[in-house]
Amino acid sequence: MVPPSGLDATVLVRAWSLEPPAAAMVADVYVKICGLTEPEHVAAAVEAGADAVGFVMTRSPRQITPERAAELVSLVPGHVLTVGVFRGEDPGAVRAAALTSGVRALQLHGRHPHSDFTALKDLGAVLLRAVDAEADLRCGAFDEDLLLVDAPHAGSGLPWDWAAIRGRPSGRWLLAGGLTPANVTEAVAAAGPWGVDVSSGVESAPGVKDPALIKAFLETVRGAHPGSGSA
Repeated sequence: MVPPSGLDATVLVRAWSLEPPAAAMVADVYVKICGLTEPEHVAAAVEAGADAVGFVMTRSPRQITPERAAELVSLVPGHVLTVGVFRGEDPGAVRAAALTSGVRALQLHGRHPHSDFTALKDLGAVLLRAVDAEADLRCGAFDEDLLLVDAPHAGSGLPWDWAAIRGRPSGRWLLAGGLTPANVTEAVAAAGPWGVDVSSGVESAPGVKDPALIKAFLETVRGAHPGSGSA
């Protein structure tokens, strides 16, 4: 496990040095593509310019084993952060999966207690706390490095009231839930996040990523085609 201080310089700049944008400038937004299961989809995310890629190692249509995650992690260049996603597993299980897969960041989804994050600190991984809008939205409140704010029904793929949380989360936080190439511009303008996380919004079927949609999402966020998202 590589500690944050040992991350590639590009990751350090994108994940650690940027301040949350004062205005919703879409091109400045950090982008995580989550739920990757196939080499070609990892390649599509990397080539399109993703800052982070996520591998789900918990119950989900996108679930893969730590061993499979290790195969995919080996394809990711050093400037892209690799994230293992977990929901409800105890720290021991997360630790074992993290060490097997070789991911450099751990995302604990749901109401994990503060002690779960503390128990994983010694791994030196970047820690993400993923919650809904009813949780404590202060990034760092549980000693995490990044906060992810998801829809009330995580995994539904449905848009939600992004504007309702504008100004509530603090620090470096990512918006998730119902994002697509068509609405990510609108969502960023409404909520003002530091980053965005997408999974089902770049799929052709549940759990099946679409390289064209991944590219379209990154192009919209990076401003390659101004106006391609809903304004």
